[in-house]
Amino acid sequence: YLFPNDDHEQDRLDMFHHILLMGRESKLFLAPINPEGMRILDIRCGTGIWAIQMADEYPSAEIIGNDLSPIQPSWVPPNVRFLVEDVEEPWEDPLPYDFIQCQYMAGSIKNWPGLVQRIFDHLKPGGWAEFPDYDIKLKSQDNTIPKDYKPQEMLNFLNVACVKIGRPLGMGPKLKGMVEETGFTNVGPEIIPLPLRIWPKDQKLKAMGDFMMLQYTEGVDGFTKLPYTQILGWSSEEVDVFNANVRAYVKDRTIHALHEYHFVWAQKPETPV
Repeated sequence: YLFPNDDHEQDRLDMFHHILLMGRESKLFLAPINPEGMRILDIRCGTGIWAIQMADEYPSAEIIGNDLSPIQPSWVPPNVRFLVEDVEEPWEDPLPYDFIQCQYMAGSIKNWPGLVQRIFDHLKPGGWAEFPDYDIKLKSQDNTIPKDYKPQEMLNFLNVACVKIGRPLGMGPKLKGMVEETGFTNVGPEIIPLPLRIWPKDQKLKAMGDFMMLQYTEGVDGFTKLPYTQILGWSSEEVDVFNANVRAYVKDRTIHALHEYHFVWAQKPETPV
């Protein structure tokens, strides 16, 4: 795993959780479920913030989060617990789930079809899963992104590094097809825009853009330092100079860039197909 999990990175992850909450109108999920009484898994739960908020909001649900690192708090609601495990290895808890959340995983998974199949296999018949993730191709509704836009170059180089170790980025646009090929039904996609900077007129999107700018200006060193130096062979000084340019471009008021964040939810059939 190429990315940090120190306090700074944990703060960034929690900020991104807040951005997605804003994009989902304060909803913790988009799948058409009522979580009360459900057994729910949060894959690669990070700081545990999603699992903890689900446990608070749905006290009759059983929430389990897993991650490679035990960075979650010890004081949690009684209906949530955390496991340290690799989701691409056999899962510790064999009991099936009613709902599995698999979000923000790009850059950490080698076998995506295998993971989607494992999620399918660990759901109860009629259970649901949700797969939110990025498209790394930045978009602009008014064609203001220049050809040498450093944030896009940063993402492209980062994807080259991740592909070299078999853990690609940019899975968002591919999720719907993978989910359908695995045998899920009632597949529902939605795309939420994540602007960079405060250029949108809409107040909610403007606030999301402000936080997204911080994701880049405060988080770019964490994204790039290890992949660029250890895989792409850059010097630390080259990374620092490049990242300074990334920050400058993100702050440029004349560029109206946004990410598309893909949400895909789907149901395991009640009976085998």
